[in-house]
Amino acid sequence: MCRLAAITSNKYFSPMENILALETMKEGHDGSGLGLTLKNLGGEFEDLKAYPVMSGICSRRGVEILDDYMDKLGFKLKHEWTPKIKPVKGIVQRDYYFAKAYDYPKSYRDKPMHEKEDLLMNTRIALRKIGEPDESIFVFSFYPDVITLKEVGDPLELGEFFGLDRDGLKAKIIFAQGRQNTNYQIYLYACHPFFIQGYCSMTNGENTAFVPIREFLTSRGFPGYMGYNSDSEVFTHILHYAVRQLNFPLIYYKDVVTPLKISEIENRKESGALRLIKQSLRPLCIDGPNMVIGFTPDGTCFMVQDSKKLRPGVVAGIKGKYALMSEECGIDKAIPKRDKSMDIFPMKYDMVIVSPGAEEVKVWNQLQG
Repeated sequence: MCRLAAITSNKYFSPMENILALETMKEGHDGSGLGLTLKNLGGEFEDLKAYPVMSGICSRRGVEILDDYMDKLGFKLKHEWTPKIKPVKGIVQRDYYFAKAYDYPKSYRDKPMHEKEDLLMNTRIALRKIGEPDESIFVFSFYPDVITLKEVGDPLELGEFFGLDRDGLKAKIIFAQGRQNTNYQIYLYACHPFFIQGYCSMTNGENTAFVPIREFLTSRGFPGYMGYNSDSEVFTHILHYAVRQLNFPLIYYKDVVTPLKISEIENRKESGALRLIKQSLRPLCIDGPNMVIGFTPDGTCFMVQDSKKLRPGVVAGIKGKYALMSEECGIDKAIPKRDKSMDIFPMKYDMVIVSPGAEEVKVWNQLQG
């Protein structure tokens, strides 16, 4: 199993808060990797929210290729962040870690956001394809107000390695995964969280329905549904497909991945629509065991379980700061001063939703609608 630590707040905070929470849950991850996704950036990126940020890793040659490619597309570099590396024994340092904020090419500056999103996604995919064969370029995300960091090693040691305890890198939403290596070789594109066009998720569990889900998604003809070095990446793409492409309300994500029985559907007022969803999107049903944490472009965060409810998950906090994590001890570290009687342990029919700005938390019950 992996361990997940997500925090959403109305104030900027350091990713070290997530990493320290992961440290308290270390019995559930083996220290083989860390993934971080930061949204609603503060610090040196606070005044750059309108500009897309590309984050990843390059070799020396990869940097030259990437810069040349971006220049030819017409992207203009606005700002560049690189971590203040402190060598740590056991962590193999790569040549160049980066987060680069760009201005859009002139021809796209007045385009609608959907077209800009497609440009950013296609650029990220193109660079991935260029750099993947020799691992000279890894691009994890390319989107406004978002940074993603991934590396192999113990999360706490990586926090020190990247200088996150000394750096001013901050955000109001941060997702972190402490990896449990279930593969023979760790590959950075297989590390959670996963991100596509404003939608992000990370998962603890095993996706036993991976193959039919992957086949359905890749048949949609959408270029972003690719990669799949991890069986959990499809959860992010299902979220994107349901909410962005099909324009479903967020709560229907739960109805897509864990559809109700026909007898249960009849108790929902929109039973006709749910029957059609169950029938037409049947290949997207997950079989678990899975616990999924995600966020949407507006900053809404959520947690859902599969129907087996065999992976732990808890949501808790105070107004203005909530945590969504694998274990209660992680929340004790991140938000110790709270009313613990209000902690939420979602069951198989529940979707816990934390509003943008961490203003409130609600439990939506799938049976009741």
